[in-house]
Amino acid sequence: MIFFLIVGVLVGVVSVLFILQNVSPVTVTFFAYHLNGSLALILFLALFAGIIITMLILLPGTVTNELRISRLKRLNQDLEDELADMRRRTVAVPPDATVVVPDTDSSELL
Repeated sequence: MIFFLIVGVLVGVVSVLFILQNVSPVTVTFFAYHLNGSLALILFLALFAGIIITMLILLPGTVTNELRISRLKRLNQDLEDELADMRRRTVAVPPDATVVVPDTDSSELL
């Protein structure tokens, strides 16, 4: 995870340096819209749009994973509580107690 963070920061720094070195005026046409501005501004807007689109694509998976992690933590806590309860009950049985196992006959099971 930290590796991807470092790579993301490096790509961001390189992108900003590239944008700042390209400041000549350009015109961008998108369907009927015309945008006049410096190439740095246009590149920055494109980079920002890419970041927003990427976040929107990753958002459902992130939410799903967080919900799954929350559910698993709750299940783990329930199982730890159950284990602690079983250990308390096991300690509560005296060591000299006899356990009576009912004798089952195979004819009774049918």
